[in-house]
Amino acid sequence: MRTAATFVSVIFHPLLLTTYLVVLLGTFFPALLMIAPQNLRVMTAFIFCFTFLLPVVNLIMFRMFGTISSYTLENRSERIVPFIAIALIYLVTAFLFFFKLRFSTNFSFLLLIISFLVVAAVVLNFFLKVSVHALAAWGGIGILLPLNKAVEQPDLLWQSAGAIVAAGLIMAARLYLNAHTPREILVGSVAGFTIGFFGVIYLF
Repeated sequence: MRTAATFVSVIFHPLLLTTYLVVLLGTFFPALLMIAPQNLRVMTAFIFCFTFLLPVVNLIMFRMFGTISSYTLENRSERIVPFIAIALIYLVTAFLFFFKLRFSTNFSFLLLIISFLVVAAVVLNFFLKVSVHALAAWGGIGILLPLNKAVEQPDLLWQSAGAIVAAGLIMAARLYLNAHTPREILVGSVAGFTIGFFGVIYLF
């Protein structure tokens, strides 16, 4: 069971949220992000590098310099510097798409909402070791649910249902691994869903 819980935690790592959403929306709702099918792979690779690989490289550097003692960031105080660095990466990425690359307004809005999720993780971490896994999972659900109304066909219905099932598995895995308390998971879930849902309602 522990191996399965660890696998779920790795596969649904919070830093992969943006990549998963770009692939999902680019495949099932391409009109939203305005990504041509032939450009989806390139855009996904670009987003993967900026929102996953670059933050991971930062974590490796923090580990090498002794800023953090573990990549799992079990100590709340050790999370502060890496979380701030990751938030800056996400905000700079969103800034580039808003003012420099000008790829798609909706795409930029999606990155902005996800950046708000990362900033929320930073702020909440000052008060408790919030579950970023839960925050990311329910943030993704919050983004997907209101988008279902924007699609004439139920193209996102099963994907949204799958996301909810995945969120349940993620929360169960984090509890099983004793990585978080129920309160930390609940706070992360509520914060993530609120930001994702109302972010889409307001910006889209």
